[in-house]
Amino acid sequence: MRQRKNVDVSSTNNNIKNNLKIPKTPKNNKFTHPLLNNNVFYLCLFFRFINAFFVQTYFNPDEHWQALEVAHHISFGFVSFSQFLKYGHLTWEWEKGIRSYLHPVIFAALYKVLAFLNLDKPWFMIRTPRLLQSVFSAIGDLYLFKLSQEIFGDSVAKFALFAQLTNWFMFFCITRTLSNSLETVLTVVSLYYWPCIRPSASKISRGSRKWGLAIAALACAVRPTSAITWIYIGLLELYLTRDKLKFVLLEVIPIGTLILGLTFLVDGWMYGTWVLVPLNFLKFNFLSSGGDYYGTHVWHWYFSQGFTVMVFTFLPFSLAGIFKSKQWKLSGLIAWCLGIYSLLGHKEFRFVLPVLPIALMFAGYWLATIGGPDKSNGQGKRSPSTHDSCSAKLQLAILFLAVSNIPMAIYMSMVHQRGTEDVINYLSVEAYNGKVKSVLFLTPCHATPYYSTLHRNLPMRFLDCTPSDEKGALDESDRFLADPAGFATEFAKNWSIPSHIVLFDYQEKLLKDFLALHNFGEIKRFFHAHFKVDREHQASVAVYTRKGFDDD
Repeated sequence: MRQRKNVDVSSTNNNIKNNLKIPKTPKNNKFTHPLLNNNVFYLCLFFRFINAFFVQTYFNPDEHWQALEVAHHISFGFVSFSQFLKYGHLTWEWEKGIRSYLHPVIFAALYKVLAFLNLDKPWFMIRTPRLLQSVFSAIGDLYLFKLSQEIFGDSVAKFALFAQLTNWFMFFCITRTLSNSLETVLTVVSLYYWPCIRPSASKISRGSRKWGLAIAALACAVRPTSAITWIYIGLLELYLTRDKLKFVLLEVIPIGTLILGLTFLVDGWMYGTWVLVPLNFLKFNFLSSGGDYYGTHVWHWYFSQGFTVMVFTFLPFSLAGIFKSKQWKLSGLIAWCLGIYSLLGHKEFRFVLPVLPIALMFAGYWLATIGGPDKSNGQGKRSPSTHDSCSAKLQLAILFLAVSNIPMAIYMSMVHQRGTEDVINYLSVEAYNGKVKSVLFLTPCHATPYYSTLHRNLPMRFLDCTPSDEKGALDESDRFLADPAGFATEFAKNWSIPSHIVLFDYQEKLLKDFLALHNFGEIKRFFHAHFKVDREHQASVAVYTRKGFDDD
């Protein structure tokens, strides 16, 4: 009788544990088999390739001006370590040494391969950078699946991957060539290797934390603000680890020094002088609030607008998953990053992209619980009616998330603000066919891609917006927007008249007389947006050409 009683208690305890959390699948389950991880990666890679082709809109200038423009400058304007041709453009950040070449060098290598294969044609120049980023993105998707599997089990991993692939903002942003996109991938990959993030019973290889440290250091080298994430994780690991001195002296310092040293060498090589980019970045963005030049938001913007818009309809599922799972270390990381970034005046959606996959993983957790064990049944099984009810709820939740996110992803990726991409794509084909001699962009600065898309060494000019040391001074872009006709008239006194002018419809209406006076006529117009974003409504982008310029 005593032996039988012990068996019943053990069974009851197991049922209680199963009812408290989603059961994990044993490690020898098919879901943890290497072949499945390969299949997941191929699925993600195929999906991200399609994703990359869908993305045809303009989101943030840094996608082009801080990555592809720099890469193009390296690949096609490079003469020596300290000398460049004037084929291409580097923004003021590169003059001040607050950007690392580590990220652009990746795409510079891609451009070199295209040039070697004689494939540096408009189609390839436009699309291959995002296709390369889609490879990195697929790696991030795979590691989110693996991280979810390690922490929560197989069921959650599948739903976390569903959330990652269907979330509108992830679809909209992750295949873009922003440094934030690569930072996000590196963040997810690194988190997988940190012992402090895994369950205490999880087995981990001895060198895993070193891999996590190296990838985290690389993320900081690509984007110094990534240190916000790794300060939290590092302190958490320091608190939980037994060998604190070993962690700091034999891992953090050597690995951090190695990655920082390699970055220092790359930047010194490319700048032609020794530059400590993280220090310059810190001085400009944190100590002098230089980023505020590009606009500020209220302190709660990430909580009330920014991050909530990114998570979108997954938000209630994410919050429910956080409280249901009680994984406070990971949810604390989200709160930490949002809180620290909220202290900065200048805020952007992309700054907090690295913690979006974590929020989506919690949404996957909640979705998995809908089909989990029945808490009202002592055997841990569902009655048929309960199972049908949960299945219906799960299907309804998935349908709701898909219907709310997929149209949003397609609209933002293919429709909203696509004119500035279309116009430079059109000009690149025209230039390739010898039909463009020079271009003037009478638009807000950095409103379009530039030489990295045009890929022709032609004279081009845009309105400068370099921050001024004089407080309150208006740059060229601001002066033009304040008085388009007056600025253009004054500007034309000293210009080398271009063959083509690009401008938005709003300024076009105010420059009709100016364009007619200088013998310019419209040749092409591209739809841009249905509603305004941060300025007046920019519905379309027009291309004007000077009549008879071919005869010059």
